[in-house]
Amino acid sequence: MVKFSKELEAQLIPEWKDAFVNYKMLKKHIKKIKFSRVPKQDQTPEKDFGYSIFDSVRFVADKLFSSSDNNKQNIIQVRRKIMEDSEEEVYETELAQLFSEEDEMHVFFATLDEELNKVNQFYRKQENEFIERGDMLTKQLQILLDLKQLITDRRRKNNVPTRSSNGETFARSPDQSSHYSESCGESDETNSENSQMDEVISTLAKNGVNFVNSATRVKTKKGKPKTAMRIDIPATTPTKAITAVTSILWEDLVNSPVKEGYGDFINKRKIQYAEKMIRSAFVELYKGLGLLKTYSSLNIVAFSKILKKFDKVACQTASASYLKTVKRSHFISSDKVVRLMDEVESIFTKHFTSNDRKKAMKFLKPQVQKGSHMVTFFVGLCTGCFVSLFCVYAILAHLCGIFSPNTEAAYMEAVYPVFSVFALFSLHLFMYGCNLYMWKATRINHNFIFEFSPSTALKHRDAFLICTVFMTAVVGAMVLHLLLRAAGFFPGNVDAIPGILLLFFIAMLICPLDIFYRPTRFCFIRVIRNIICSPFYKVLLVDFFMADQLTSQIPLLRHLETTSCHILSRVFKTHHPETCSSGRLYIEITYIISFLPYFWRALQCVRRWYDDSDVAHLANMGKYISAMVAAGARVTYGRQDNNIMFFIVIITSVTATMYQLYWDFVKDWGFLNPNSRNAWLRDDLVLKNKSIYYMSMALNVVLRVTWTETVMHLRVGPIQTRLLDFMLASLEVIRRGHWNFYRLEHEHLNNVGHYRAVKTVPLPFRDADSD
Repeated sequence: MVKFSKELEAQLIPEWKDAFVNYKMLKKHIKKIKFSRVPKQDQTPEKDFGYSIFDSVRFVADKLFSSSDNNKQNIIQVRRKIMEDSEEEVYETELAQLFSEEDEMHVFFATLDEELNKVNQFYRKQENEFIERGDMLTKQLQILLDLKQLITDRRRKNNVPTRSSNGETFARSPDQSSHYSESCGESDETNSENSQMDEVISTLAKNGVNFVNSATRVKTKKGKPKTAMRIDIPATTPTKAITAVTSILWEDLVNSPVKEGYGDFINKRKIQYAEKMIRSAFVELYKGLGLLKTYSSLNIVAFSKILKKFDKVACQTASASYLKTVKRSHFISSDKVVRLMDEVESIFTKHFTSNDRKKAMKFLKPQVQKGSHMVTFFVGLCTGCFVSLFCVYAILAHLCGIFSPNTEAAYMEAVYPVFSVFALFSLHLFMYGCNLYMWKATRINHNFIFEFSPSTALKHRDAFLICTVFMTAVVGAMVLHLLLRAAGFFPGNVDAIPGILLLFFIAMLICPLDIFYRPTRFCFIRVIRNIICSPFYKVLLVDFFMADQLTSQIPLLRHLETTSCHILSRVFKTHHPETCSSGRLYIEITYIISFLPYFWRALQCVRRWYDDSDVAHLANMGKYISAMVAAGARVTYGRQDNNIMFFIVIITSVTATMYQLYWDFVKDWGFLNPNSRNAWLRDDLVLKNKSIYYMSMALNVVLRVTWTETVMHLRVGPIQTRLLDFMLASLEVIRRGHWNFYRLEHEHLNNVGHYRAVKTVPLPFRDADSD
């Protein structure tokens, strides 16, 4: 049977961990009470006479009478007080009789009162926040419904378009902070139409939307001032960002008193986007209410369990009276959360799923798919196939003499780059699978941090399966390539196999069919798109997290460049293969590839600084600029071996490495805090063994300075050089996977410190003059 402490640890909400009952601490106090009773029990005199047949009857009678006496006399009295300053209820327990271990009893009940007050206060605070959020969402939904009704009525009356001033016009006009705005004006209609619009506007005004009726606004032909309302929709896409630049012209056009009679400016797309935002906000609200309900149920079970342990150790019956007080407390007696959940269900079913409750519950309560044993089976199968094929490849390569001096250069140029691409990618997937496993084992809510859907998010077994399938296919293609080459087939046709394999995986990546983890593939494509278009997209954590992964895969991108170059030269005969290592265009592309991941990451820092106005993002951008300079210096030194470039490489690389190490330890991991209770770490740690953190810091330092190999120019053969480069690239991927765990641990602890368990979705409607 699993102990309740472990069961509570497995079921509690990680972000609210500190707000739960400290069950372990209460158990320690009970153990102190137990130990304080042991000497007293040892001093009881032993009976010199034997047992009688009436002892059993006497024992039962004593139990019955003692239990009835204890029920009549409560050993504790729980008093409820109201604080004058905060008007919060506080519980205090007084002992109604003296005990031999009175000090331990006082400490236990004082701690129990503190835990009860903590749970009550946290529950009340979260409940008030969710209720306030629910009221706000109800108002937002009512505004949306009124706007939809207004648009429907206008369309019904304007079936036959007359002129642009009387028709429905769509315009975009974000405000100065890159938000969209809505401008709703009156057209020159009949008196009945004006009265109907005034009725709708008054309804919107009752729901909290204030309209701008200043004299400087546009007026209709009848002299009535126009009304303006703003819809806040974040400019998170390139289209919206570009519109943010041109929208000021639209706003001047709408608000200029010279241009009169332009009519209503209602953007249909914005209304649809606002509906999507409100729907997502309702889903997050329902999720938060469900978490708060779970919080209440787990805490009441914890209180009942710990009180039963106290009764058993102290031989008292205090649990009944204290448990009655717990059940009368706010976090148990309040039914506001349950009623609000029912209200959200009914509203969501009615307005977002056309009264289809089953469809509504799929949004509100998405089912998490359980792990299949078939995935584990295929991981083992593909791993065995990969090992077997690799052994076959090694034997065939030795028998065919493929690494002899006569054939090694041509063969390595054809095979090594594509093998390195897939090997490095598979290693990165393997490290990500290890990250997923460790995050799950340490209760780090990575799906919430990355904003992934739990129903479609990749699990660690899935990552291992993709990794083994990739490597099995690659090694199988290498064996086939070797067999066809030994059989005497034309080299141009045989060398097309790596290119065909690469095109096959690209086609699999963009395949629209719902096979082989389509949500994960499309999410990957979307994130890569956001990285490439960094200035035009709002940067989320998953975006800059993936961009950091790309900075560790620069060797993969360079091997991909070499692979593409050789495929074009050998298969399509577009150029000579020698230009793939010494051509001017090849060298220029090498510089670009060495710069691009750092450049994208720097652009993300600029966008985050623009959105958050935090100077720390500019300091982070400086780290990537220094890495760009160091990377460019090392590429140049690889082609111009002289003393000047050597000193430039040393200076730039040491500067970039120190910058990166500082940012890793202080900013990304939160370490090197001299005032921390964990020496030179941070106050809160997920792993219990502190030595792991110190060893990880040392390992990160060692793996950060692997660039020194590039300036040593070790005199080894071509094959050894290739293997050494591959080993250094693999070490960088391993360092990145090692970095990933501590980076997300730090982010998780930030969420725990702020009790962030649900996502806060921005709401669309707000006052136009609030800027």
